Amino acid sequence: MSDANVRIPEEAKDRLAAVAAAEGLSLRAYLARLAETLLTPAERAERAAQARAALKAWNGYAPTATEERNLDDELDRRLARVSDQ
Repeated sequence: MSDANVRIPEEAKDRLAAVAAAEGLSLRAYLARLAETLLTPAERAERAAQARAALKAWNGYAPTATEERNLDDELDRRLARVSDQ
C-alpha cells in the first residue's frame, strides 16, 4: 500500500480526525473507508442509467431530458426550503 500526502486546512483535518475517532478509526482508516464508498462521476452516471432502465422496464417510465431537469430543479427547490428551516 502506498502513502499519499494531501494538503488540507488544519480545521478540515481536525474535523475528519474527530469523526474518525468517534467511529473508532484512525484518520487513515477512515479516509480509506470513505474512498471505498464514494462513487466517481462515471460510476454515478452508470448507476443513474441503470436506474432509468429499471424504471422503464418495470413501469414504462422514461422521462425526457427536459423532464429530468425539471424534476432535478424541483428537488433542489425542496431541499433548499428544508435546509432553510
